[in-house]
Amino acid sequence: MNHTASVPFDGVTPPLQHLGVIRVKGEDAASFIHGQLTQDFALQKPGEARLAAFLNAKGRMQASFIGVKRAADEILLICSRDLLAQTLRRLSMFVLRAKAKLADATAEFVIRGLAGSAVPTGAAPWSVTADAEASIVQLYPADGQPRALWIAPAETPSPQGAPLAEAAWQLSEVRSGVATLTQPLFEAFVPQMVNYESVGGVNFKKGCYPGQEIVARSQFRGTLKRRTYLAHVDADSLAAGTDVFRADDAEQPAGTVVQAAPSPAGGVEALVSLQIASADEALHAGSATGPRLHLQALPYTLLEDI
Repeated sequence: MNHTASVPFDGVTPPLQHLGVIRVKGEDAASFIHGQLTQDFALQKPGEARLAAFLNAKGRMQASFIGVKRAADEILLICSRDLLAQTLRRLSMFVLRAKAKLADATAEFVIRGLAGSAVPTGAAPWSVTADAEASIVQLYPADGQPRALWIAPAETPSPQGAPLAEAAWQLSEVRSGVATLTQPLFEAFVPQMVNYESVGGVNFKKGCYPGQEIVARSQFRGTLKRRTYLAHVDADSLAAGTDVFRADDAEQPAGTVVQAAPSPAGGVEALVSLQIASADEALHAGSATGPRLHLQALPYTLLEDI
């Protein structure tokens, strides 16, 4: 059942206040970030963006980013604002002798969401279109509607398009199936548990980064036991980090809510990281008798074990 058929994902959002910007600047900006995150930034071109994660040594995600190359010596990392300060501190610890400076540049940029007719046509996910001073990053679509992030220096006039409510944008984020890590999920997942290897968030050919061995082992040895699923939940609201239980096991959670947004048709749309073995069971949010989850098809294909 499509619970979001009446939602018009079309237009331009107000500035997205839940996102922040870390600027990495200097002649070693790309090589430094390349050595810290799950994607290849050494070969990144100005017309490309990168979805990537910052992990601890055990392969658990501490933050997720959309990385945009604004210049040869400048990369912007777009992340959840509630993780920005602590992530900036942790990344800065590893700079050492690299010629790169990291700073919170959130106040210097404005980020808007574009959907439907407001999005430049024909671009693949994680490609970047330049529009004067703005960078338009193509995202994964939601319910067949194209989506993009518009990133520009502060005070840049808004792009043309009908107003798109931020609530509709948050719903489109969930429906796209591509999760943004937030504070309640700090160190909760390895990247594959939120399908990052299937949506361009992990490069298995690049060199070392913190947690790489764990990520590679999960992929190559078939040890992954959790995946993220799209679900409709019979609830009025739902918070990231909420445990999910099987109806037959009130003690041990079978999964975690990754991201959620209310549906105009009622209930909540959610991304839920679940034990693969529990995906066919009756599932409930918060407790074994809580609101029921109804799993739906993801809008992309999961990669099989390599």
